[in-house]
Amino acid sequence: MAQVLVVDDSDAVRSEVSGFLSKNGITVATAVDGKDGLVKIKSNPEVKLIFADVNMPNMDGLTMVEKIRSEVGNKTVNIIMLTTESDAGMKERGKAAGIKGWIVKPFNGANVLDAVKKMVA
Repeated sequence: MAQVLVVDDSDAVRSEVSGFLSKNGITVATAVDGKDGLVKIKSNPEVKLIFADVNMPNMDGLTMVEKIRSEVGNKTVNIIMLTTESDAGMKERGKAAGIKGWIVKPFNGANVLDAVKKMVA
């Protein structure tokens, strides 16, 4: 089962992040938007970390996070937003929803690998 869920509407970003994590021994699942991500986290409660984009069709990443915390009741999964968005208001909304971090794209896996391994251990 997956340790990390990568939620992004960009095929390239999903491929880059999931490929990097897989090459480093981490089991990864992917989702194409927040709606798909919500379905995947409901069916894979053992996921320990989610990387999510903010701006996606069907359901944005922040709404997905809020639903994971409220509707699914999962308060323990670590969530990191991986986005081009740098708006302070959005960051505050994410913090209120319990995200662990906010990374502005592009993804640099080498910079976060140690932290990711600790979160999925």
